[in-house]
Amino acid sequence: MPLALNNLLAFAWVGIFCLAALGQEVADTNHPPAILPLESELPPKLIAFAPLAEPLARGVVIIQYRTEHARIMPVFGKAAGDVSPRLGHLHVTVDDWKGTWAHSSEDPIILVGLTPGTHKVLLEVADPTHHILTSTTVSFIVPEKK
Repeated sequence: MPLALNNLLAFAWVGIFCLAALGQEVADTNHPPAILPLESELPPKLIAFAPLAEPLARGVVIIQYRTEHARIMPVFGKAAGDVSPRLGHLHVTVDDWKGTWAHSSEDPIILVGLTPGTHKVLLEVADPTHHILTSTTVSFIVPEKK
């Protein structure tokens, strides 16, 4: 192909590209991308399962859980509360103890050293500012060791 024809074709492609670009709006960097606003998201759900039987028989409590409409991650603070899909963590309280800890992974809750008898664990989904969104309680019996 002659050099002049190559240049003409290249010029034509550049012209087409420039015309297509003129129809595009410049991205607005002052606003977040168009995603589902938090206020439009469904409320989070927390589903916790009874402790696994075999470890419980040995005194080890393993509580598996899952969430819907919230991701459990180690993020905290006001800015993280504006992220969609919703982020959060769990507040875990054992037997109405005054202390609560933040569980910030999707790993199961694991408890060891509980005395034999009836226990309950309160699991609360909290947003990154620790506002409680939903909760559930898991009750179980730690058997006597033989």
